[in-house]
Formats: sequence, structure tokens, C-alpha cells
Amino acid sequence: MNKMYDTIIIGSGSAGLSAAVYAKRAVLNFIVIEKEYMGTGQIAESGRVDNYLGLYGENGFDLGEKFREHAEALGTEFLESEVISIVKDGNAYKIALSDNSELLTKSIVFATGANPRKLGIKGEEEFSGKGVSYCAVCDGAFYKDKVTAVVGGGDTALEDALLLSKTCKKVYLVHRRDEFRANKALQNVVKSTENIELVLNAKPAEIIGDKKVTFLKILQNDEEKTLTLDGVFAAVGTVPNSKLLKGIAELDSSGYEIYLKPASLYLQPGKEWDLFSVSDAVAAKGEVFIGYKKTGKDPVVNPQKMFRGRRTRLYVEPGDSFVVLAEDPSVR
Repeated sequence: MNKMYDTIIIGSGSAGLSAAVYAKRAVLNFIVIEKEYMGTGQIAESGRVDNYLGLYGENGFDLGEKFREHAEALGTEFLESEVISIVKDGNAYKIALSDNSELLTKSIVFATGANPRKLGIKGEEEFSGKGVSYCAVCDGAFYKDKVTAVVGGGDTALEDALLLSKTCKKVYLVHRRDEFRANKALQNVVKSTENIELVLNAKPAEIIGDKKVTFLKILQNDEEKTLTLDGVFAAVGTVPNSKLLKGIAELDSSGYEIYLKPASLYLQPGKEWDLFSVSDAVAAKGEVFIGYKKTGKDPVVNPQKMFRGRRTRLYVEPGDSFVVLAEDPSVR
């Protein structure tokens, strides 16, 4: 008979590792399933992290390693495998893995993150890694004194344009609307940066090149134009890795889970939880995610409440999907 876990954490990025630390503190019987060996998630792709308290200016890769070391030091068990399916079975969940094995758990912490959304245009796949990138922090250094374009209009796109402007000769900022969604302060900085050229009301149509990218064809105000450049950085949002939740959780049209707003920390009486979702997999547009609502009672809690009889609230910190599960609100 398969071993029954108190909870299984799917994903070993910042959210999953943080959940693991507090699952250990709660003395839960759990395991962390990771698709990639010794993974630490997307934090590893950040060149510098300035908004993590106490570790100002830390390299993203090193910070991710510290997260993992913390979880490992507490004795967290990791399993390298890919989850194929999740099926609700009475009061438990059956998790099928890529090696044809199966795990049973009373609850799940879903922390699978998200992937960059593709532009969906001709030439994108062909030149991926040859002038097409989805991470300015990762690949920006390769374009020193060259011409690049960033496609997007949110905070990430404008931040990428600013980062590239420090080393690139010129940066085109291509956006499909006539105004940006990014915060005003960021917009003001971008607009005052001399080597960033705004290309508004424009949609990318095709990426062209030989062995590497040389042109970006755009459609601006119904007129076709061509930008001569060396690289294209796509920053048009993310696609949540939430396919496994279909059928067991309510997802919106973009694949994000229906979640509570930050101010709504408490549920209505008569609610109960056994599926908890954290990370970019379920928090759209950078908003804070609390969890997945089922039937039952009391405020938002983590699996410890069900198995140890103690109430532990689930908190998710805004920004970068850093997740904190606190035994008491006073520790925040």
C-alpha cells in the first residue's frame, strides 16, 4: 500500500522551498517533487535582487541556492520527477509520476510557477536563442553596443528596456497600444532615457534573419515597417503551469486559478482547504494569491491545521512570488 503524505509540494522554486521550510517546522510528513534536478526556479535567472529584506543586491542564482540550502538543512526530502496527473480520490489525492509510480497525499501545495508567454509570430521559434530572448537579465550582456527591441507594455517590459539601455546602443520599446500599463514612475524614467525609442500602436509581425536576428517586422497603425536590430526581447506576460489543476480547481480564461484578493484574508464560515496554490502559477498580473477555496470552515489555513489540530494561516508576500507561511501573524 502506498505511503500517505500529509502534504506534497509540487515545485522547488522560491514558493515551493519556502513552503517546505514551514512544512518542516510544522513536523509534517511531506515531500517536494521537482521536475529539474536541484532546481530553484526562476529566481536563478535574476541578475540582482534588491527587494528581499536583509539580502540587498544578492545575485538571483545565489539567492535561490540559499533558499534550497535552507530547506535541505532542515532535512527536506526531494524527488526528481514530473507530475503527469492529479486525481482527487475520496479524502486524498493520487499523484501520478513520469516513472509510472504513484503517490498519495492528504493535501497539495501547488508551486509550479509560469513560463514566458510567446509572441506567436513567424521566426520566433527559429531564432529562439539566436537573437530572440525572454530574459533581459539573462541575455542582455550579449548585446553590448548593439540594437535591440523589447516587446511589451507592462512593468517587466519597461524594466527590461531600461536594463538594456545601459549597455545597448539603442532600444526600441514596441507596444501594441498608445499608452503603457506600467507604473507611471517607471514610464517617466523610460521616456527620459535618450537611447530608448517608443514604438507605439505597433504589433510585431515577423522576426527575420539568416543565422541570427537582423530585422523585426512590425505593423504600426496598419502600416508595415521594418526595424533593423540584433535582438528581440519578448516581455508580454507569462503562461501559468496550471494544466494539472484542470478538473480539480477553478481556472480563469488565461489558466490562472481563481484566487482571493490580498485584503480578503478570511473566508466565509463553512469553508475548508486541502489544495494550496502559490507562485506565479496562480497569481496573475503580479497580484497576491492566497489559495484555492473548497468547502469547510474557518480562515485561510495551511495543511498543518488539518493534521496537527493547530491553526496556521497562509500568507503570500507580494512581488517575486516569495511565499511565507507564518505560524502566527505576529511574526510578519
